[in-house]
Amino acid sequence: MTLATSIVPADPQRDAPALQRWLADPHAAFWGMGDLDVGAVRDYLSDVTADPHQQAWLGLVDGVPTFFAETYDPAQVLLRDIHDPLPGDLGMHVLIAPPEGAPRHGLTDAVFAAVMTWCFDELGAQRVVVEPDARNDRIRRKNLRAGFTELRFVSVDDGDHTKTAVLSVCTRDDYARSELAAVAALALARTGIPA
Repeated sequence: MTLATSIVPADPQRDAPALQRWLADPHAAFWGMGDLDVGAVRDYLSDVTADPHQQAWLGLVDGVPTFFAETYDPAQVLLRDIHDPLPGDLGMHVLIAPPEGAPRHGLTDAVFAAVMTWCFDELGAQRVVVEPDARNDRIRRKNLRAGFTELRFVSVDDGDHTKTAVLSVCTRDDYARSELAAVAALALARTGIPA
């Protein structure tokens, strides 16, 4: 199955209600924001979009809002004094909406591949940096499939809570050689669209 994905800047007014529902779902527990109401999510999005060192993005699949992504400068946000930054480093978070109805096979792979491609091709990243909660085995496995290398355990304080995270990095070449990139390329090849 091929899914048409697009990514646009998030709008706090427009997107807070949907994002609040997604964050309240148990699958988003590692975001630690499940108890926020719509107003608090709107304030959070407003803070992110106003900060010159971070960006918030709404992702659409087949024209329907389906995921949320954040990108940030890891030398300025969240990983300051934790990460040894290189030029072109870009921090990234992604949250996929809980399924409505039957799960769509391949959705998380398609979304993750779209976000990685966006980071490299549209935002000019040379290396994507992530810091998933060390207990989040599902996203850690997805990161490894996307070409990330886990560097070390770190303590990350986001202002509301501290987590033990796994600092991980992925270069453009790492991603290009990854299992996830191969799956995405195969899906595009089936449609006749050049990768």
